[in-house]
Amino acid sequence: MYPDARCALNFRNPFELLIATMLAAQATDKSVNRVTPALFAKAPTPEAMLLLTQEELEDLIKSIGLYRNKGRNILAACRILVEKHGGQVPGYREGLEKLPGVGRKTANVVLAEAFQEPAIAVDTHVFRVSNRLGLAQAKDVVKTEQDLMNNIPRDLWAKAHHWLIFHGRQVCHARKPACGVCRLAECCREYTGLKRETGEETE
Repeated sequence: MYPDARCALNFRNPFELLIATMLAAQATDKSVNRVTPALFAKAPTPEAMLLLTQEELEDLIKSIGLYRNKGRNILAACRILVEKHGGQVPGYREGLEKLPGVGRKTANVVLAEAFQEPAIAVDTHVFRVSNRLGLAQAKDVVKTEQDLMNNIPRDLWAKAHHWLIFHGRQVCHARKPACGVCRLAECCREYTGLKRETGEETE
């Protein structure tokens, strides 16, 4: 259904992906893509980012929600990258998750997209769609991620992340899923469950 599904954030290297993903928390990818060209033109490396003051950085990202907190985390993360990692983004989970503003979801995005490591990042779309379909049966993102890793072949984890996001954005919407046009409806746990509740026959 989604052969062209890919990361919607624009980036050229692991550092740009890390910063873009940090900015994308509780913000749209489109809004992030609007600010990152100017940001990376001025600060293409952790070292260059640290030459910006907090106010200068905030001015570059102020159209994004939580920009003050994100600005502080970005500068703190860049300081660690320079002091502990030689200015490079670590390609392993422990190093990523020790960076301010980087949680498991952001670390998974960076691992999968920048380092081609098998990982599933559970955002709101992935959480919603996977639990509706029945690929997961969980009330939190950590258990959802574990269920997905158990139910999806390891070599498809990174791709499945994007498939689920695309399906969530285009069909399985949060408030009003388009079940009538969904090609997965008859194998969807929530849809078939609703059909049983209303007395409709299911195959």
